[in-house]
Amino acid sequence: MPATRGCLRHFISCHNARMSWFTNDTMAFFRELEQNNDKVWFEANKKRYEGSVKRPMEEFAAEMIGRMQALDPAIDTTPRQAVFRIYRDTRFSKDKTPYKTNAGLAISRGGKHNPSTPGLYFHVDGKEVAVASGCYAPDTAQVLAIRKAIAANLDEFGKLIGDKGFVDKFGEVRGERNKVLPPEFKEVAKIQPLIANKQFYYWATLDSKALVADDLPDRVMGYLATAAPLNLFLMKALGI
Repeated sequence: MPATRGCLRHFISCHNARMSWFTNDTMAFFRELEQNNDKVWFEANKKRYEGSVKRPMEEFAAEMIGRMQALDPAIDTTPRQAVFRIYRDTRFSKDKTPYKTNAGLAISRGGKHNPSTPGLYFHVDGKEVAVASGCYAPDTAQVLAIRKAIAANLDEFGKLIGDKGFVDKFGEVRGERNKVLPPEFKEVAKIQPLIANKQFYYWATLDSKALVADDLPDRVMGYLATAAPLNLFLMKALGI
């Protein structure tokens, strides 16, 4: 998202939460689904799913879309488009369980099916509530562009990932790494090992009580405020 950390904090202060978005049954539903991942159980609990998961997730998505569009008008999505379906595609998977044991939403310029664009990913399962951002699935050309940006701006990148606020909230930049690097990046990798990454994302686990707190949208925007400088670095590298 092309917004400064200061703008995000200003936006948060101007929008007070109005309601509790989820209930304790949201996580309880997924704990039970993990033990009963079949059509019979799900159909018997479908109204519960719609009331405790699907509807509040779409309402929360609507709130977050509004907040993020105020900062980046290029975001164009609806709550239904932002929320991931619970039904698994099992056609090419050895795991034939029919339902995902988590709920998630993604809001960015690229939409939920383009996880290379930095934005918001919000996640709930039976054990965890999480906020994530960054470039989760950049293609080969995008990985090269990010590596070039890191190599050309080692000090800046180092300060961004070493920022105390970023480290306190997200810890580190995550992602799979290439075992073999192109020759031009091998010396740089000795200074900055993250240049070997194929993914550049950051994941923060929230206290489970945050899910039922009235100020959940403010808390999520706070994490995005912390991620904003690094997101801007990645978006600039990608020419977004």
